[in-house]
Amino acid sequence: MPHDESRPPVLHAEGLTKRYGRRGRPALDGVDLTVPPDRIIGLVGPNGAGKSTLLHLACGLIEPTSGGLRVLGSRPAADAAHLARVGFMAQDAPVYRSFSVADHLRLGAKLNPGWDMAFAERRVREAGLDPHQRAGGLSGGQRAQLALTIAAAKRPELLIFDEPAAALDPLARQGFLQNLMRFVSELGAGAVLSSHLLGDVERVCDHIIVLCGARVQVAGDVGDLLAGHRALVAPRGRLAAPPPGAELIGTTHDDRHSRAVVRLDVPDRGVPAPPSWPSEPVTLEELVLAYMSRAESQTVSHTGSRQEVSR
Repeated sequence: MPHDESRPPVLHAEGLTKRYGRRGRPALDGVDLTVPPDRIIGLVGPNGAGKSTLLHLACGLIEPTSGGLRVLGSRPAADAAHLARVGFMAQDAPVYRSFSVADHLRLGAKLNPGWDMAFAERRVREAGLDPHQRAGGLSGGQRAQLALTIAAAKRPELLIFDEPAAALDPLARQGFLQNLMRFVSELGAGAVLSSHLLGDVERVCDHIIVLCGARVQVAGDVGDLLAGHRALVAPRGRLAAPPPGAELIGTTHDDRHSRAVVRLDVPDRGVPAPPSWPSEPVTLEELVLAYMSRAESQTVSHTGSRQEVSR
C-alpha cells in the first residue's frame, strides 16, 4: 500500500498517562508516540505492558489520567462519525453466543451507518460460515472470522485488534492473518495489531511499537529499525564497548559467543559506527527482545523488585 504522509497520523500521543486507582502504578506513563498513516502496526510487549490500555484509550473505551491522544486526527470516539471510522476487535473474538451469524450482520447494519452488507455476506460465504448457525456453536477460528468480518464491514479507516489470534490453533491463526492483510488492502485502511506472538507480527506488520514498563521503548517502520541496528559478535567475554555512534541495547551470551544489539547513528554519541566493525544484521525478534530485556532490567534496578501491571 503506498504511504500518504499528508494524512494525519493514525495515533498521536503526548504525555499519555493512564493510572488505575489513585495509588496504582501507571499502566502507561508519559507516552509520546506518532504513528504515520497507511501502516499495519504491530504493538508488542510482555503481559502487563499496557498494550490493551493503549488500544482501549484509542477506541475511547476509557479516558486517560493525563496527557493527550488523537486517533486519525481527532479525539477518540469524539462523535458517531469518528466511531464509524474505527473498527475494534477485542481479545477472544467476542460475539453474541445466542445470535446467529445472520443476526450479527443485521445488528451490524443497524448500528453502523457505513455498513457494507454485500461485503459482510460475501465474507461469510468465503469463510464457510452458515448464516443460520448460532455463534455459540462456532469453533474458535470461525468466531474470529465472524468478529473480523463485523469489524471490517463497517468499512473503517482504522482496524484495531487486541490479541485477536492468541487462542487460535496455528492453521486458524494463519487464515485469520491472511484475511486481516486482505481486508486492510481491500478497504485501504490502517491497522493496529497487538500481539505477543512475534512471528505473527513479523508476517503482517510494516511498523512496530515496543511497549514495556508502561513506556514506548522503540517505534518505527520495520525496515528502518532493522537498518538502524546491528549485532556485534565476539568470543564470550571479549565483547568490547560499542563504538562511537552506537548505543548498546542488549547483550546475550551462549557457551562460546557474546552478541550485542546496538543502535547506530545515535546523534549524541559521536560519529556513526564504522562499517568495518564485525557485525551482523539483527532479526526483528532479536531487536524486540533486546529492548524488552533492557526495559525489564531498568525496572528492576529502579524498584529493587519486579512489579506487575494488571492490564
